[in-house]
This record gives sequence, structure tokens and C-alpha cells, in this order.
Amino acid sequence: MEYLGRVEEITNDGRIIVRCETLPDIGDSVFDAKSNRIGAIGRIFGPVDGPYASVIPDRNTDSPKMKGKDIFYRKRQQNGKDKRRNR
Repeated sequence: MEYLGRVEEITNDGRIIVRCETLPDIGDSVFDAKSNRIGAIGRIFGPVDGPYASVIPDRNTDSPKMKGKDIFYRKRQQNGKDKRRNR
């Protein structure tokens, strides 16, 4: 697992906003410090120097308690080719 960043904010609809230290891919799994799955990366936005990520939490995640905590991510396994050929 790689360090993603610290939770900055929780939105009204329950999404977790993280200030990223490293740039993840959309769909990567997100975990807390105890290796419990929190959710998945839904969107990456903000400036190039300091991007933010929106995490879509799983149903069993208590989002309001996550503010200020460090979270981690694990890259998704991709099968096949990285890029699609033009046909």
C-alpha cells in the first residue's frame, strides 16, 4: 500500500476529500491505517502541484470520523493492454 494523503473534508453526500501526496488512478482501493477498506477513488481534481481526490466510501464506512486521518491506497490490477489500439 502507498500513502495517499490526509483527509481534508467530508462532503454533504458522504464523499471523502483527500489532499494527495501521490497521484492515484480512478478506481484504486482506499484503506485506513489498519488496512480496512474505506472505498475507492472516484475523481481527481484541483491544481497539478497539489491534487485532491474524492473517495466514494463503502456502505459500512463511518465517514464523519475520518476527518484528519491518514489514508492509503492500493493500485488496481489491470488485465490486458494498457492502452486501446485505434481501429
